[in-house]
Amino acid sequence: MGYGLAIHTTSPELGLAINNFAGDARCQTWAIARETSSQLHVLLQAFIQPQTWQDLDFIAVAKGPGGFTGTRIGMVTARTLAQQLNLPLFAISTLATCAHAADQVRRRSQSPSLDLAMQMRAQQGEWFVAIYTAETIVPVLPDVVMSLNQWEATLADWPQPYHLIQLEGNLGGTVASVLQLAYRDWQAGQRPEWSQALPFYGQLSVQ
Repeated sequence: MGYGLAIHTTSPELGLAINNFAGDARCQTWAIARETSSQLHVLLQAFIQPQTWQDLDFIAVAKGPGGFTGTRIGMVTARTLAQQLNLPLFAISTLATCAHAADQVRRRSQSPSLDLAMQMRAQQGEWFVAIYTAETIVPVLPDVVMSLNQWEATLADWPQPYHLIQLEGNLGGTVASVLQLAYRDWQAGQRPEWSQALPFYGQLSVQ
C-alpha cells in the first residue's frame, strides 16, 4: 500500500505523522499555539517530502475534543485534502488517540490490562470523558460531556477495573496513535468519505 498521513491540531502542539506501515515512518511536533492557521499548510507541505500527495492512500485527523479553533483548522484542512485527492478520511477521537498511546506504554511495561478511563477538562466545570478497552481501544463508554459528579458516579459504578488518565497540555505527540487507529480501520476495510468526518466539540457536531 501507499502512505497514511495524520494531522493533530486539537491542542497548542501541532502533530504530523506519515507511515507506509512497512518500515518507513516519521512524525514531528511543533509548539505553534495560536499560529496554527498560518503555519499548518507551510509545515505540512515541507513535512510530507520526499513523498508526494499522490503517494497517500488515506488521511487521518484528530477530531476532538480539544481547542475549538485548532480542532476546526485541522478538520477543515484534512477534509479539503481528502476531497481534492479523493482519499478516505478517518476522523479519530482525541480521547481514543491518547488511550492508544497510554496502552502502548502499558504494553512496554507489561502492566495489567485495565479499561482506560479518559478525562479532559471542558468548559463551565464539565469534563470530556470516555472509557476504552485496553489493547483493542474500543469505546465501552463513547466520548461524552459530563459534570464531575456524573463522571465520578459513573466510575464508582463501573464494573471493571480501570486506569484513570487525565489529559492536559500538548497532545500533538500522540499523532502516531491517530495514524495507527486509522490504519486499523483501513485494514478492516473501512473507507469513509471526507464528508463523514465531523469534529467533536462536546454538545454537538458541527460541519
